[in-house]
Amino acid sequence: MQNWFNSFRHMKIKNKLSILFALIIAVTFSFTFLVQQYAFSIYDQQLYDKSSQVLNLSSAAIETKLSRIEQMSYDIIADIQLQSQLLAIKNAESEYDQHILRQKLIDRLLTYAGSEPSIYSIQLIDSEGKENGAGNVTEIDAGKSERMKRLTSEAEGDIVWIYPDEKDPALISAREIRSFSNTNFDLQFLGTLVIRVNIAKIAQQYSAAEGDLILFSGGEVIYPKEPLFDVGVVREELQAQKGYFTRKIESHTYFISYTKSTNTGWTYLNITPFNQIFERVIFIKELVVIVFIAIFALVIFLGIRFARSLTRPIDGLITRMKMAEKGNFAGAHLQTADDTPMAMDEMGLLHRTFRLMVERINTLITENYANQLLIKETEFKALQAQINPHFLYNTLESINWIAKVNKQAQISNMVESLGFLLRNSINMKEEILTLGEELEVVRSYVTIQKYRFDERLDFKLDVPDELLSRKLPKLTLQPLLENAIQYALEPTIGTSRIVVRAELSEEGLFIVVEDDGPGMPQDTLIQLRSGEMEAKGKGIGLINIDERIKIAFGEQYGVRIDSAPEQGTRVIIALPRDEED
Repeated sequence: MQNWFNSFRHMKIKNKLSILFALIIAVTFSFTFLVQQYAFSIYDQQLYDKSSQVLNLSSAAIETKLSRIEQMSYDIIADIQLQSQLLAIKNAESEYDQHILRQKLIDRLLTYAGSEPSIYSIQLIDSEGKENGAGNVTEIDAGKSERMKRLTSEAEGDIVWIYPDEKDPALISAREIRSFSNTNFDLQFLGTLVIRVNIAKIAQQYSAAEGDLILFSGGEVIYPKEPLFDVGVVREELQAQKGYFTRKIESHTYFISYTKSTNTGWTYLNITPFNQIFERVIFIKELVVIVFIAIFALVIFLGIRFARSLTRPIDGLITRMKMAEKGNFAGAHLQTADDTPMAMDEMGLLHRTFRLMVERINTLITENYANQLLIKETEFKALQAQINPHFLYNTLESINWIAKVNKQAQISNMVESLGFLLRNSINMKEEILTLGEELEVVRSYVTIQKYRFDERLDFKLDVPDELLSRKLPKLTLQPLLENAIQYALEPTIGTSRIVVRAELSEEGLFIVVEDDGPGMPQDTLIQLRSGEMEAKGKGIGLINIDERIKIAFGEQYGVRIDSAPEQGTRVIIALPRDEED
């Protein structure tokens, strides 16, 4: 076993794939064959059960039909009008009176005969021995008539079934008729009721769609007149109340399901030729085996070709890799004359990637050297960028010192404010400031703008002291103040009022920057809210502020703008109510 395993390990991939495909198909075929046999066995069992159920339904329908006929016979013998007519015929003094009464009797029987299509005729033999019938009447021979009278007399009013014979194919239901008054019966004989039933029509109407139906009682066959075989050969299998079995009779195999009636005692047989049911099933079984053998051979053939199609590009790639291993990158990259175009599957992409890799190896060597030089240059510029702000701060301090020496307080304040603004703008160590620290930036900016616009800038700050410790992103308020000056103060020649206030409500902390400038048209406001309008200046825009607030605190917070023409503009910064949020 170990030798086989080692041999398999060292096989070529195409041979491994071929063996793998063969094993998969073999296992699949075996499993499917077993499942198929199991499924067919279940199918056979269900087919047996279904045939038995259909027979039970057929027998129940026939029994119901016969019960209705039995009920009709009872209704006829209990009919008060027929009772009175039969009694009058028995007591009539002349034949003419009897003839008139018999005509009335036949008319009454016609109402019953027309109500049931499966009845040949309804015949009534009166006390004088005369037959009175309605429907397709057939004369009953004397011997059969005497036998019916004897059987009905012995039955004492109960129904008697007379089975079909060679002379009459009808199933006969017979009852003796006796007179009665209210609920007290007397023993006065009035006649015999004979109902001839078309049992063939009933059986054909309610029998199963496939197979032959046989009805028999004891040794007598009720239907059909000439059965498929003698029922005596299967009598041993009919011991249970109902069931099914297969039996070979005269070189033919039959599937037979049966049930016994608890009402009449009859036995119902449904006989179906076995081959008629299972011919297609056997064909399907054979077809499945043939198809699987064909699929097995086809898959092995396709598997070998597929394995070769996989290993051939791998062999070519190994050759190129050996060339690259020896340093021949140009030879590894170039395509040979016998190279066929590669499909863009995994192998094709692997070949393409390898060629691109070889192609760029030399480029990467050069780029690596260039990148080292670039890193050195970047490090030098970073050091230089650290020197420039310090030089600028030192210069501003020198200007501030000269202004103080020359007693130029305005210049000194402007320089100090400008230096404070520059330090806060350039310092990136702290991204989140307190509201108090942000207002210090605002005050420095307003100080500078006051010297520019003098009395035209009316600035007011209304922020409670308990809110100064609240956090917000750096450079949130100063850009808003810059926008208010640019769009509200600069376009006018009069005084412009700008207010910065903060208030705490149930919804959150709101910081408002409000001006009394010309405001914005509705379309401009819509574009600004949707982000379609870009800022004209080079500073920090409203969208930038809004995004930084959302990143810091959540999507429900940010910048809100209210404005209308000639009514000024109000920019609201929405922040969380609680500090821990």
